[in-house]
Amino acid sequence: MAGKFEVYKDKRGEFRFRLKASNGQNILASEGYTSKSSCMNGIQSVMKNAADEARFEKKETKSGKHMFNLKAGNHQVIGTSESYESVASRDNGVASVMKNAPGAKIDDQTA
Repeated sequence: MAGKFEVYKDKRGEFRFRLKASNGQNILASEGYTSKSSCMNGIQSVMKNAADEARFEKKETKSGKHMFNLKAGNHQVIGTSESYESVASRDNGVASVMKNAPGAKIDDQTA
């Protein structure tokens, strides 16, 4: 099973997506979008930018954990990871997004 994007509405009624790996684990989450079309554009941007490792901003949180943001060509954040305990786990998360995002199916749970 390949990765997939799940499109859903949050409690505030905004559209969001999350990228899940083939094992079902969340590997990237979006911000909230006011329209479904903007959310779908975000997914297309992730699919396009995930192949370029330079688009990943690797960071350490204030609590000493590790995470990353995926940025578009205009440097805007289009997806954020969870927090990881180690650099190696974070780097595995980046690799998983690079592998899963380009060909991921879209599961629209708002339809």
